[in-house]
Amino acid sequence: MALLVGMALNPLVSRYQRLDAGVSYAGKMILRIGIILMGVNLNFAQVVNVGKYSMFLMLFTMATAFGAGNLIGRLFKMNWKITNLLAVSTAICGGSAVAAVGPVIKAKDEDVAYAISSTFIFDILTVVAIPWLGMAMGMSNLGYGLWVGTVVNDTSSVVAAGYAFSEAAGNTAVIVKLTRTLFIIPYVLIFSFITERLEAKTQDVNQGRTPINFKKIFPHFIILFLVVVALRSTGIIPEAIVPGLSNTSRFCMVMALAAIGLKTSFSEIRNIGFKPMILGFIVDTLVVFVSIAVQLSTGKFWKKIKK
Repeated sequence: MALLVGMALNPLVSRYQRLDAGVSYAGKMILRIGIILMGVNLNFAQVVNVGKYSMFLMLFTMATAFGAGNLIGRLFKMNWKITNLLAVSTAICGGSAVAAVGPVIKAKDEDVAYAISSTFIFDILTVVAIPWLGMAMGMSNLGYGLWVGTVVNDTSSVVAAGYAFSEAAGNTAVIVKLTRTLFIIPYVLIFSFITERLEAKTQDVNQGRTPINFKKIFPHFIILFLVVVALRSTGIIPEAIVPGLSNTSRFCMVMALAAIGLKTSFSEIRNIGFKPMILGFIVDTLVVFVSIAVQLSTGKFWKKIKK
């Protein structure tokens, strides 16, 4: 909603150039602070406990998101940046992942806004439909939690869809979702490498392979994200201040997404066309079916989810 409100205010804010510095700061530095503090919601012990079930499932859903996303993106002749923003949104954690990867691959603000908007629309549909589907299939709390945690994108949507089924399912779904969030780290590193490699080839085509500057591409805020996760897992961060830090993280993310919206106009979004939206919906839908299919076709999971 902050993104959409920011876009609505773009025609007004864009008239005042003196606001540009503050908006840019919020869209970059405040965003990184939000991602760093997001680590306070993660606990390695919980991740390990649920991970033995969810990691196997995530291999399939992530492969589907990136494999199908890039294949369809090529068929649609789409820019690789928005294709992978849509894929990373589905594979990891919606708007947070898009906001983290976008600056790394130097995506345009309108591409970031488009990918987040696509995620937002799909999540509205899944929050309504998935609890009914889970009940209709007679899924157990664990099976449903695994399903929701791997297919619903935004954390707030996972909470809504998970606890609509049961408290136990909601708890499982949230932990699985937070486990997915950890994959922000390798994907940010991978896309940093890809972007640097592409830029090196563009700038120096005639002089052969250009060495990659790892110091330049390494997203140092990811180290701080891991430090916060470690402090939370070891209990150094007191439980009493966790809710406050979590709310601060959410506030920073909202502020950053509002800033991205303020720099993006609806006309720029409209110029991107409908193909990315179609791609996003296809990939999201495929992941929904792949997640449940893997559970149903694997004996170990089948015993967990059927009554």
